[in-house]
Amino acid sequence: MNTAFLEVSNGVALPREQVPNLTFDTFRQEALDIVENGGKVVHYFAYIDSDTVRFMAVLRKDKLLVAACNAPDTYPAMSSQCEPFHMFEREIAEQFGIRPEGHPWLKMVRYHPNYMNRADVFNNHYADDIPGNYNYYSVEGQEIHEVAVGPVHAGVIEPGHFRFNCIGERVLNLEIQLGYQHRGIETLIPQVEAKRLSLLAESIAGDTTVGHSLCMAQAVEAFSAVIPDNGAHIIRTIAFELERIQNHVGDLGALSGDVAFLPPMNYCGRMRGDFLNMSLLLCGNRFSKGFIRPGGVVFNMNNEVRNILTERIIEIKPQVKHVIDLLFSTSSVRSRFEDCGTVSRSDAENLGLVGPAGRACGMPYDVRRCFPNEHYSELDIPENAEHSGDVYARAKIKADETLQAIDLIQSLLNNPVETHCVEQENPSMAPDSFVVTLNEAWRGEVSHCVLTDAAGKIIRYKIKDPSFHNWNGLSMSLRDTEISDFPLNNKSYNLSYCGFDL
Repeated sequence: MNTAFLEVSNGVALPREQVPNLTFDTFRQEALDIVENGGKVVHYFAYIDSDTVRFMAVLRKDKLLVAACNAPDTYPAMSSQCEPFHMFEREIAEQFGIRPEGHPWLKMVRYHPNYMNRADVFNNHYADDIPGNYNYYSVEGQEIHEVAVGPVHAGVIEPGHFRFNCIGERVLNLEIQLGYQHRGIETLIPQVEAKRLSLLAESIAGDTTVGHSLCMAQAVEAFSAVIPDNGAHIIRTIAFELERIQNHVGDLGALSGDVAFLPPMNYCGRMRGDFLNMSLLLCGNRFSKGFIRPGGVVFNMNNEVRNILTERIIEIKPQVKHVIDLLFSTSSVRSRFEDCGTVSRSDAENLGLVGPAGRACGMPYDVRRCFPNEHYSELDIPENAEHSGDVYARAKIKADETLQAIDLIQSLLNNPVETHCVEQENPSMAPDSFVVTLNEAWRGEVSHCVLTDAAGKIIRYKIKDPSFHNWNGLSMSLRDTEISDFPLNNKSYNLSYCGFDL
């Protein structure tokens, strides 16, 4: 389709003057047309440019598309016509005090004052604890009861509040309130020296250290014209796939525990530790912190490390296969997983689900295949897609991707890898530039969008963790589901609180 939006490439910087500057009405209509015709929202955010508040949208079809416009004080909500914009419009309202008129459910995202000192869209003064001046969604009726869970939980997990409206054991609606870990990372990043950017990226979501570090490094590389060598791309890809395996194996173990099938739970706990120790061998840190930097990696993978990794992969691969076969061939497990927490493909499309959550609903999108970077253009990434949209499908996708990631790592370890290690970085970034980077983290599409000013300083650093899309998928999964199945559904998504809260 013809559009006024500009086609851009993943991880390729361009001057900001090349980004189309549309009128708001044109911007709004073009964005709606793209998404209503199968496009997806990667980013939609506001930023300040020379004292003017502007909107920018990055959308995707088979290509990435971008455009910008001056922001009005209020505007007709796109969400009223096209659901995938709803979270982004709420975030803009919270951060910049710009009201989307007619938004179907305008509530805060993280609970903080806007950046502009404008009148608060939500009539909050932020002196009270979350949720402030907000009444949770409620269902009326004699047999209706509410169950409130969190933000302090019985387990050692991050804080979040879950409000269930139930009739008997059946959940009619689950409302999720986050924001308890809002740290202001997006506003902190433009204030720090460039050499601290990588440290902040690693702290966005600790279990997605590699995913966010790659997005940051690729953005800085695009701005500074630094090109990592092929060895660095291979090592980064190995680290990224190890992160995927570590988390998927952990999730399969947690799902086993939630249905009281303890052998796979124990095996997966031990095997996750084995894969974490592979990251430790590769870079000295089990979560790959301090490893990925603009320009490459901090540690080389010599033949000794490569051979040890190969031996460990060969040893553990049949164990992983055995545990996965045991889990999915057990009828009592299948009876709990199947038809539990189902999300239809149409709902998944409207909510913008990504990663295993989206692929479990029949949406095969994977950044590694659709917008490849690092070494992925040289690899065969399968089109994983289940269609039942339930706990079984989400678990099956994670199991399949675990085995595929092991195969990918084995193929990359077949030959010696050499790279020039990166030392302390303090890159000089291109002025008045734009870049967007996307990677397929273990939860799904993670993306950073960065804008610089005339001096090469960052004026906007927009972060999107896949959990930004997927928390509403969990809420949808609980519709007409027994409340006792909440832990099982929650584990099947295993979403990030801090990655959402930023």
